[in-house]
Amino acid sequence: MSGNDYGQLIYLALLGAAIVGYFIADNRQSLGKNLRMAIVWGLLFLGLIAAYGLWDGIRSEVMPRQTLTSSGQIEVPRGLGGHFYLVLRLNGEPVEFIVDTGASDVVLSRQDALRAGIDLNSLAYLGRAYTANGEVRTAPARIDTVELGNFTDHDLRVVVNEGEMEGSLLGMTYLRRFESLEIRGDRLILTR
Repeated sequence: MSGNDYGQLIYLALLGAAIVGYFIADNRQSLGKNLRMAIVWGLLFLGLIAAYGLWDGIRSEVMPRQTLTSSGQIEVPRGLGGHFYLVLRLNGEPVEFIVDTGASDVVLSRQDALRAGIDLNSLAYLGRAYTANGEVRTAPARIDTVELGNFTDHDLRVVVNEGEMEGSLLGMTYLRRFESLEIRGDRLILTR
């Protein structure tokens, strides 16, 4: 911890002590009942902190990710909202995508493009895309290395969306590299 962190910790401890002191002084008559309520609220607060700290583990259980089967296929369970989500490594960095068979291109959000090592200042936003949120400008770019499970591809053409996006879209410029793309029940199966 740095000196600034210690200062913040001391400030929070003093603030907490002042609040507890006021609480005790103001509620001397019903201290037992109020103490029980304070313990309940404290335990709720600790529970929220624990859930926040364990969120990545909880999320992986609630929203399972893709698996590589023994036959070399990638199986993807249907996620929340009915979509299929894949995590690919772009130039070594993990990026989550929504599988979009209706999209021609792989479309990256600005945040995911940065994560993949694309210099946003060097992009020329000359293209246009028409989305549910209206028209947005796009810029072509290339990803050197794309990894999904045991599959590695090189020189993937992508489009960077200048507008706001909730997540990147995995379109057909990548998906057509697979021999087959099949939906069986609530699973997407990619085969090479």
